[in-house]
Amino acid sequence: MKVVAFGGGHGLSACLRALRHCVPEIDLDITAVVTVGDDGGSSGRLRAERGGLPPGDLRQALVALAGEHPATRRSAGLFQHRFAPAGPAGDGLAGHAVGNLVLCGLMEQLGDPVAALRHAGTMLGAVGRVLPMSPQPVGIEALVRGVDPARPDEIRTLRGQHQVAVTTGRVESLRLTPHAPPACAEAVAATTEADWLIFGPGSWYTSVLPHLLVPGLAEAIVASPARRLVTLNLAAEKETLGLSVADHLAALHWYLPELKVDLVLADGKAVGDPEPVERAAESLGARLVLAPVAVTDGTPRHDPAALGAALVPVLGADR
Repeated sequence: MKVVAFGGGHGLSACLRALRHCVPEIDLDITAVVTVGDDGGSSGRLRAERGGLPPGDLRQALVALAGEHPATRRSAGLFQHRFAPAGPAGDGLAGHAVGNLVLCGLMEQLGDPVAALRHAGTMLGAVGRVLPMSPQPVGIEALVRGVDPARPDEIRTLRGQHQVAVTTGRVESLRLTPHAPPACAEAVAATTEADWLIFGPGSWYTSVLPHLLVPGLAEAIVASPARRLVTLNLAAEKETLGLSVADHLAALHWYLPELKVDLVLADGKAVGDPEPVERAAESLGARLVLAPVAVTDGTPRHDPAALGAALVPVLGADR
């Protein structure tokens, strides 16, 4: 069964780890399609200094799919190792993850991000593929209301994934720069051939919705014969403060009106009153499925094992 998961950062990583928990029950061919708009931290520095795709979200997806052999687990740990400052003044390596540097080097050496990710996947014994949503980096921009609390009705343009992700204002609209970036051809092919397309969990405006703004990828998502699943977040993030759970689903329709969804998976405690969420799901053509998918310590994080257990009957169901 071919599954394509769209997203970025920790949300996509949780989804990929959950899919791996499904493998004993379902034979899965997993492909991760990752956003390429990161401009903060180590990724932002490498993007500004070296050009090319920001590697951080790609690295996290690779590590989530890394094999279980002790050697590959050590390699995965190395990829995640982050250099600490060497002294009061720091140094050029401070804050960089080793895996970010490896991916940056591979992309420069091979001249092809897909080939670089394939090679890195081999190094990690990855049990699936990691692909960028576009072969070129993109910028994320948003019109945001109330950036300045003293001017709650003023709308400003925020530029950059990091600025949008940490805003306490309300995002009114989202766009990419360039406006119509090319889609990764391999990601389009995987989408076209998939049995399931999975969106979320993850930062809605900076990890999930950007995929719908790449024209070639959006067209493939709409045209694909695959079934579509949306996994909702457990809590609002800074960029989605003020958005209800139902609003998250409405945003999918706003940015890709042709999108039809089969199932929406959510945690019952996070949803609260399910009725508005059921209505929002039905407006996309979907059925709402509630399951306990959060970690038990009370933090708003998905438990990969619990999420995997919830996905097994969903992905394994007949059409």
